[in-house]
Amino acid sequence: MKILVVEDDVRLGQQIIETLESHDWVPELSQDGVDALYRATSEEWDVIVLDLGLPKLDGLTVLKSMRDENINTPVVVLSARDNLTQRVEGLNAGADDYLTKPFEVVELIARIRAQLRRASGNASPILQVGDLSLDTRSSKVMWQGTPVSLTALEYKVIAYFMHNADKVISRTELVEHIYKQDFDRDSNTIEVFIGRIRRKIAPNIIKTVRGLGYQLHAE
Repeated sequence: MKILVVEDDVRLGQQIIETLESHDWVPELSQDGVDALYRATSEEWDVIVLDLGLPKLDGLTVLKSMRDENINTPVVVLSARDNLTQRVEGLNAGADDYLTKPFEVVELIARIRAQLRRASGNASPILQVGDLSLDTRSSKVMWQGTPVSLTALEYKVIAYFMHNADKVISRTELVEHIYKQDFDRDSNTIEVFIGRIRRKIAPNIIKTVRGLGYQLHAE
């Protein structure tokens, strides 16, 4: 999952980035409102974590501008502003959730997971597609009731498919959502990971849609 973290506090931003990476997500850090708005509207993200107190352009303006451009990416707002009026203002501007500083990072992780589930139409923390299941809390993948052992990158691939179960996903989209920006993206190919997943789970678990990409096929 590709997550944009918008936070001008370098120490806190790095703490969030490291925690998200430890959960096998692909976070990137933005430290001012102008950069955040550009990246939010020019790239695809699975979730955006947005601080309101930003330099150059405040977070509330960033959020309103995103929604004005019909960017529907789930947004979790972070703010030291904890009164009711400010929380309501953030939610009315288009935030999907609101977390007041200081906060525990474990709570932020739970809120991000909730937004990812809602975006994929799932209320349960366990995603189920046919005989394939993924527990988003423990990162455990099961096929026909049997645990599947996956590497970190294989897990990222199958998790992205599970969150987008009805969608045909291009190779480019997969690359953008499973690799960090500074990673050597040619060191392994998407085809290799999909081949490994097919061998570990089932030959037809991910079908190739010629000319378009891949689609989860977990019947």
